[in-house]
Amino acid sequence: MMENLPSALAIAIGAAGPAIGIGLIGMKAMEAIGRNPDAANKILPPMLLGMAFAEAIAIYALVIAFIK
Repeated sequence: MMENLPSALAIAIGAAGPAIGIGLIGMKAMEAIGRNPDAANKILPPMLLGMAFAEAIAIYALVIAFIK
């Protein structure tokens, strides 16, 4: 049971940061679109790219957890 602890901690800690980052990116993008709805087409692509990069960090943590 204890042999899985490092893997569990790697994925738990490695997913917490990106989860917070994705939430903040989405929050600020929706706030910006709410303030200026005409800018939605300029806000959405960078928002999606930022979320994808943050999600990639969580995937790296998952890969590391599987390697251990």
